[in-house]
Amino acid sequence: MIIALPVEEDKGLDSHIYEHFGRAPIYVLVHVKDNEIVKVESIENPYIYEHPRGIIPKLLADRKVDVVICRGIGFRARDVLSEYGIKVVTGAEGRVGDLVKAYINGSLKSVDYTPPERWRR
Repeated sequence: MIIALPVEEDKGLDSHIYEHFGRAPIYVLVHVKDNEIVKVESIENPYIYEHPRGIIPKLLADRKVDVVICRGIGFRARDVLSEYGIKVVTGAEGRVGDLVKAYINGSLKSVDYTPPERWRR
């Protein structure tokens, strides 16, 4: 399983989740096998300032991502991720490592989250 999380700066598992999925500068990809983290990598978001519908979900789908854990995300991005078969967990807050561990053990659940006005453009 590969879990993607949007972050502002790449600090691996110590990275903090970014406010908004599509505007994150970096996505940390955490590879999990048998409920253990086996690899951590990051990719830069080439579409940080402008992105047509579906391009970021496609970027992650091409990387074989299974799950996105994020704080805020637009409904269109969520719909496209779903079309690719990628599960989305919203409203997450904290460090990548802690969030992935919570997801693995089943304690991380989606919660409704509305980003501040500046992110809703």
